[in-house]
Amino acid sequence: MAKHTSNPSHNALPQGSGGETQQRGGCPLTTNHGVPISDNQNSLKLGTRGPTLLEDFVLREKIFHFDHERIPERIVHARGTGVHGYFECTQPIPELTKASLFQKKGERIPVFCRFSTVAGSKGSKDTPRDVRGFAVKLYTNEGNWDLVGNNMPVFFIQDAMKFPDLIHAVKPEADRGFPQAASAHDTFWDFVSLMPESTHTVMWLMSDRALPRSFRTMEGFGVHTFILVNEKDETHFVKFHWKPKQGLQSTLWDEAVKISGADPDYLRRDMYEAIQAGHFPEWELGIQVFDKEWADQQPYDVLDATKIIPEEDIPVKVIGRMVLDRYPDNFFAETEQVAFLPTNVVPGIDFSNDPLLQGRLFSYLDTQKSRLGTTNFHQIPVNAPKCPMHNFQRDGMMQTHVFKGRATYEPNSLDEVGEETGPRASEQGFTTVARHDIEPAEKLRVRAEAFADHFSQSRLFYRSQTPVEQAHIIAGFVFELSKVQLDHVRLRMLGQLLNVDKELAQAVADGLGLDLPAPIPAAKEPFDMPPSDALSILKRGGAVAGRCVGILVSDGADKKAVQQLQQALDKAKVMYKVVAEKVGGVTLNDGSHLKADEKIDGAPSVLFDAVALILTPEEAKRLAKLKPVQDFVSDAYNHCKAIAHSDGGLALLKNQQLQPDAFTVDINDAQALVSKVSERLWERVPQS
Repeated sequence: MAKHTSNPSHNALPQGSGGETQQRGGCPLTTNHGVPISDNQNSLKLGTRGPTLLEDFVLREKIFHFDHERIPERIVHARGTGVHGYFECTQPIPELTKASLFQKKGERIPVFCRFSTVAGSKGSKDTPRDVRGFAVKLYTNEGNWDLVGNNMPVFFIQDAMKFPDLIHAVKPEADRGFPQAASAHDTFWDFVSLMPESTHTVMWLMSDRALPRSFRTMEGFGVHTFILVNEKDETHFVKFHWKPKQGLQSTLWDEAVKISGADPDYLRRDMYEAIQAGHFPEWELGIQVFDKEWADQQPYDVLDATKIIPEEDIPVKVIGRMVLDRYPDNFFAETEQVAFLPTNVVPGIDFSNDPLLQGRLFSYLDTQKSRLGTTNFHQIPVNAPKCPMHNFQRDGMMQTHVFKGRATYEPNSLDEVGEETGPRASEQGFTTVARHDIEPAEKLRVRAEAFADHFSQSRLFYRSQTPVEQAHIIAGFVFELSKVQLDHVRLRMLGQLLNVDKELAQAVADGLGLDLPAPIPAAKEPFDMPPSDALSILKRGGAVAGRCVGILVSDGADKKAVQQLQQALDKAKVMYKVVAEKVGGVTLNDGSHLKADEKIDGAPSVLFDAVALILTPEEAKRLAKLKPVQDFVSDAYNHCKAIAHSDGGLALLKNQQLQPDAFTVDINDAQALVSKVSERLWERVPQS
């Protein structure tokens, strides 16, 4: 993008001798989140006499606070869990941005990261098929930067105007109040089948990405295109990526269903236990950087939130890392009350004209007022900036700051506070980037023509998956559409899928027992894009550290085998839980007692990445009659997990007619289990 200079504030008053706006009181003006304000006199307009722009977060925060200074409101919120940690710059990029957190290698700042589900209520389960929120609050020395994204890089809609419709469609149906936290119903599929722009994200939603094994094994994405600005006022487009050092992994649908019954808090419990055990999850922050000239040459629009930039076209450059190492002391005070705002940016990071992003800039501030009940939500410790904050916004419900002085306005000529008078932070303050690529135009309610291709990237995503992952996507569509009761909705969705991939559409139709309808004409003819390995989970693999193994033991179990396995798992930084028939534990073959972490009824194998069966032949024969034991073994096998076994454990497998294979290993070869704990043997999947 071109170099630019900021437009001066021609009517900023009062003026100092050097032409800089002055204020009484000494402290530089900032937003409530600590971001310096460069101009407190003029709203942001499209030209000197143009309309005020929606992205003017300084104006909206100021007016918002004033509007609510005397009006209390109510609280609502969705399901999520949050963790404290830190961000460290590993590759400074001063040539791209003046943002302080990217200027010095090794510099660390605090962060708070919140993971969530989208569709369900606060009381819903952790494991529905759903997009996962991935929001990070970075407490910089220039104010809070909130990177509010998801675990998928695309979204269902292109314009914020459609967001209420999307959420109304996926929420419990209005006349019956169900289903909760589920997209498998008429209204959701009615909506998306009528909105071809949703197809790309629906492909992700039907994939393994919607069923994460752990918050720790998810990618995060900023979704939108943002702008980086350096000290020379040179600009570049940017997309943000969080890449987990733990690798990527998801659950199978059958696992997710069973987990929701065994432990509806599975994902938040996993995060809590990992951090308590010292297995601190880590993500690399990467960026895709490009200019307007490159963007203009692409067959899609980089401002379209339903599109990605393939990593093969622009590789992700790693510039930092985030480590989460401390669980909140109080869930309500921190996780429930944390408030993320896409408008929380710092000097050096700015907004693009993505219409979905532009709507989010408007929406979130009002949402936080409704959710937290006060315009002073920024004073809650988890939301407060960790740098100085100063402005003249006062009062309001739950005001905790005791402000001194007589003047509550700016400019003022009083000096009641007793501080020195000083210039405003016009130079270091946030200034919106000048956009010379915007031509004078009428105000219109339209979509850019480049937004019209809804199927090329949907096709790219599907064809980038392994056959196993494609089978999961097909199964996802079949299950979801089987819950739809309106035949015309099913047929319309099949008609849309024909634009993605004919074999996909045929497989879904066969799974539903329906004939394929005629394809629904596409607004723009899709084209083939080269497959992208970065879009597949299974092509990339996962790390071993931080996984969890379930060790099923019986009375008389070999103490040496138990200890050797535990030592091997500890060395590899793999967590484990001892599971027994009774939570009191078992007596080992040397007469010593081994306490159990879980009772077999409450710890099915779906909660673990792999299992070990350390049983005597006699006890295996007895335990084989118990349904929870049968399910523990058969589920682990049918979910393609590695199984280590003693002689009794092998007998238990054969009792279930489960054939030994490359992923059933002898208990004395503990390292073989460790090496396979993050993998699955997909050849076990029953062929239909």
